[in-house]
Amino acid sequence: MRVSVIGGGMIVIDQILPSLDYLRRQGVVSDIEVCARRPATLEALAAARPDMPFRPRLEPYAQVLAELPRRQLAVIALPDQTHFDAVMRALQADQHVLCVKPLVRTLEESHLIEAEAAKRGLMVAVEYHKRFDDRALMARQRFRKGQFGEFRLGTAILFEPWLYRDSNFQNWFTKEETDAFTYIGCHYVDLVAFMTGLKPVSVSVVGIADKFPNGHEGWLWTDARVVWSNGACLNVQNALGYPDHGPGPNTQGLTMWCDRSFLRHSDQYRGLEYCTLDGLYKQPSPDYMQMVETINGGVRPVGYGFRSIEAIAQTVIDLEAGRTTLALVDAQGLIATPGNSRYNEAVVEAGRRSIAQGGVTVACADLE
Repeated sequence: MRVSVIGGGMIVIDQILPSLDYLRRQGVVSDIEVCARRPATLEALAAARPDMPFRPRLEPYAQVLAELPRRQLAVIALPDQTHFDAVMRALQADQHVLCVKPLVRTLEESHLIEAEAAKRGLMVAVEYHKRFDDRALMARQRFRKGQFGEFRLGTAILFEPWLYRDSNFQNWFTKEETDAFTYIGCHYVDLVAFMTGLKPVSVSVVGIADKFPNGHEGWLWTDARVVWSNGACLNVQNALGYPDHGPGPNTQGLTMWCDRSFLRHSDQYRGLEYCTLDGLYKQPSPDYMQMVETINGGVRPVGYGFRSIEAIAQTVIDLEAGRTTLALVDAQGLIATPGNSRYNEAVVEAGRRSIAQGGVTVACADLE
């Protein structure tokens, strides 16, 4: 299977290219090309991953997708507001799609994508990689067995590093286009729905605006309250605000209080502490994505970031070989598709309305 990656930023460097390169070495995928608007983006990617060759493409992504043989894999790794156009162009070029989260920002766009994919027999997978964290899969099993009872109250936090403000984020992460809850908080909204089977029914988002170094203003701090179909409430705090000198790459975690039970995922501290000769104290995460040595002398990716990419790529191959169907993928629910995770678009659309109105509560059901 050939792969075209549209976009070459941070997530491609950290997760997507290392995962695809390993799958290429395993014979799962063949050629990998990466399309970006600026030569500097492709040069930075090549410099960061010099042992992971790819074909650089500077042409418009519509041309790159059209030139890819039919029914291969297009990976959309672009800013939130460009997802709809890129995904639709990939589908119209008869390509399966892996899209970074969130898929799109409105329910209407989600429905249009699902209809176009169904018409062509193609899969659209949303890369919510936390679904492939063993913690989440363990909790999902236990919720399904009733071992936690009813979810009642929860808190989640995910702050990305302050240094994101100095990156290309400052050119697209503006108040008009997105916010910290839309971009980051969707992880934990999706995770609670994935584990419990509950659906979000309303959301209110308070945003605190802050300026990037280039002067653009964004909702860089957000506090959201999500109410669920059983009346439970989840508070989600997000920001591009974790200190660059903090020990971990970010800070994150989830606590859920249930009937005489609770669940706590301390995702910030993964059980490792390094104090190195260069005077740094760090808490690296082996769970999301790391490259480790193998017995044959090479390296391989480990963690749920890789497992997510691997599962989606293998599912595309299985679909083309007739070993599974789109209906089965939708029903199993491990891979997020437009049909089985549309509550995310409902929350994003309601959240964007809420933050623009100073945090009023917006009902997700009104957007169905």
